[in-house]
Amino acid sequence: MRQNTSQAARRAFVALVATVGVLAATACSDAPSDTASSSPSKVSSSAPADGSTPSTTAAATCGARELSTMPLRQKLAQLLVVGVNDGADARRVVTREHVGGVFIGSWTDLGMLRDGTVAKLSAQQKFPLMVTVDQEGGRVNRLKSVGVDLPSAREMAKTKTPAQVRAIAKRAGERMAELGITVDFAPSADVSDESDDEVIGDRSFSNDPAVVTRYAGAFARGLMDAGIMPVYKHFPGHGHGSGDTHTGAVTSPPLREMQDVDLAPFRDLLAEPGTAGVLMGHLIVPGLTGADTPASMSRAAIGMLRNGKKYNAPGFDGVVFTDDLSGMQAITDEYTIEQAVLKAITAGVDAALWLSTDKVSSVLDTLVKAVKEGKLSTERINRSVVRVLTAKGVVTCS
Repeated sequence: MRQNTSQAARRAFVALVATVGVLAATACSDAPSDTASSSPSKVSSSAPADGSTPSTTAAATCGARELSTMPLRQKLAQLLVVGVNDGADARRVVTREHVGGVFIGSWTDLGMLRDGTVAKLSAQQKFPLMVTVDQEGGRVNRLKSVGVDLPSAREMAKTKTPAQVRAIAKRAGERMAELGITVDFAPSADVSDESDDEVIGDRSFSNDPAVVTRYAGAFARGLMDAGIMPVYKHFPGHGHGSGDTHTGAVTSPPLREMQDVDLAPFRDLLAEPGTAGVLMGHLIVPGLTGADTPASMSRAAIGMLRNGKKYNAPGFDGVVFTDDLSGMQAITDEYTIEQAVLKAITAGVDAALWLSTDKVSSVLDTLVKAVKEGKLSTERINRSVVRVLTAKGVVTCS
């Protein structure tokens, strides 16, 4: 039988599906270009640094009541999603710093899901937690031991219809909801012809953008049917990158070459109502990001996602996550976790993701200092907090 707290979490994220999504971009300017500097520049008060349109800037008014009750540090904590070892680790970081979400990794003791610890912890907070996981299927099958076992994306596309994939994802999502999970960092919308065991490989549904669009969309709709928030990844497309961001810097094809291939699924999928989240890859994109700036820290890349202009897409006003900032050498070779989170949030992401709890207080100290020094504006933070709280079903913006 499902725990009441799991039901509450599921209802909250069903509300998310109805409220978080895409807004057509109107009368918006291009996002500022990235620079090679590792220090965040001051945010202009005249235009959102994250590429948001005027309509999304106004969205903060719908969360004014919630924002008025939150100290700065609590607002910033809502923008953090951190990996936890077990229930005790989750309880410590949530109680101490009130982070917005926890991440269930391959190392996490899943007893915290089986016994309802994480769901109860979420229900005890002022705002519910995002309880997140990578559950794609195939090689990325984090919940197999607790009853969620999916084929790889490539196998599903070869052996199932989109309708069958939607049904498979719905069943998996229902089990996730029972366990207290609310967000799945899936499906991959990457277009790839790599062999199965390469970095994307069989995590991609196909090397045909149209096939990826059909099957990733079906998988996402199945999760949403179950009340789970799907997150498309790895924007703007990892399938034809030069390597693996786990092991070092990766360059994608130039932006112009990505338009009809890597970006095509995102363009089509984000036009559908109910799209809930996008995860930014750590990819350097010639013609878009700076020469040394990964998309996850790039105002230009996040601005392109927000306003849609550079790839002829609708503007996206849902939650934007980073890929892992602490366990991938594309980031850790250049930045401490404090620097990485600050750069990503300054660039416009809503939720910074990393794999452990030990540096949460230090990261928050860094973010608070950046706000006080004028490197990160309160308006910028408020926009992301409202997106996160909307995704949690706390705020409803109409």
